[in-house]
Amino acid sequence: MDWITALATGAALLLGATAIGLLWRARQGVARRGSGDLVRPDELGVAAFGERATLVQFSTEFCARCPATGRLLTRLAHEHDGATHVEVDLTHRPDLAGRFHVTETPTTLVLDGEGAIRARIAGLPRAAAVRQRLDDLLRSSSVI
Repeated sequence: MDWITALATGAALLLGATAIGLLWRARQGVARRGSGDLVRPDELGVAAFGERATLVQFSTEFCARCPATGRLLTRLAHEHDGATHVEVDLTHRPDLAGRFHVTETPTTLVLDGEGAIRARIAGLPRAAAVRQRLDDLLRSSSVI
């Protein structure tokens, strides 16, 4: 292989890896539509969910981003009446990773008052995305 071909191959690999990294980064922390599946509090090992909304955070003991995520979600839940934050440690409940299709931590689910999954966020959630989902959810639940 001559040096021009090697250089072109290296440049193509670098561009491809950069594009994949940028795409992955753009998808992190963005709220996507939830499945609508119902979740019961006892499935997650908690007594009850929030009256109007619940932020379920899946984490592990060794997750570096999970403590910051927990603080953010707790703060956002306190900003919204009837909302609460629940953290589930997958280190002790690996069965839930399969049940909820968790492939990375933190992963956050936004549940409505009935326990239906309304949004899903992979990675460190963006505060604006969570706030918007909570606002939309709480506004729609108050309209009868």
